[in-house]
Amino acid sequence: MNYRFAALLPIWCLLPVVHAQQEPPSRPASTPSASAETTYRNPTFGFRYRIPYGWVDRTKNMQEGSDATKGEVLRAVFERPPEAAGDTVNSAVVIAAESTAAYPGLKKVEDYLGPLTELTTSKGFKAEGDPSETQIDSRTLIRADFSKALNEKLTMHQSTLIMLAKGKIVSFTFIADSAEAVDELIERLGFSPAAARKN
Repeated sequence: MNYRFAALLPIWCLLPVVHAQQEPPSRPASTPSASAETTYRNPTFGFRYRIPYGWVDRTKNMQEGSDATKGEVLRAVFERPPEAAGDTVNSAVVIAAESTAAYPGLKKVEDYLGPLTELTTSKGFKAEGDPSETQIDSRTLIRADFSKALNEKLTMHQSTLIMLAKGKIVSFTFIADSAEAVDELIERLGFSPAAARKN
């Protein structure tokens, strides 16, 4: 499985590994890559994320071969190992930072919505309503929601939250099997008061 940061928009590193498979494997009681519920803190951009209990970290795999001057995966976690088959959507959270220089003419966070929407819909997703502002701990981000039917019973839901900070586009992409599950993942994101004031 290829986890490399193959494109500036990080969400498409996920697509080969979060689709539904046919037969779920037996899950061991614990694995070395599984972690208890921990909090990832990023002092550079002033945010924190509470990683769900038992999720696996594939950040290093997705960083391999990437050009950090253009974009970098800051954190990539999955409900189950991406290489493991399953009959449900493999929920995931990917947080990335990209240089605004990679997008000539980008002056505000809304300018990122065009490339994001174009790429997402080209992969078979459909937009769920218009992008909107969302506020987390007094920090305002732009949110774009998408969905893709995988079969008659299973739909993949994706929400991407984006902000501009320190010359970077910081994106938070959440994938789950329902809009409600996506919202639950988003609720784990928080910002420090100082970071919110600096926007």
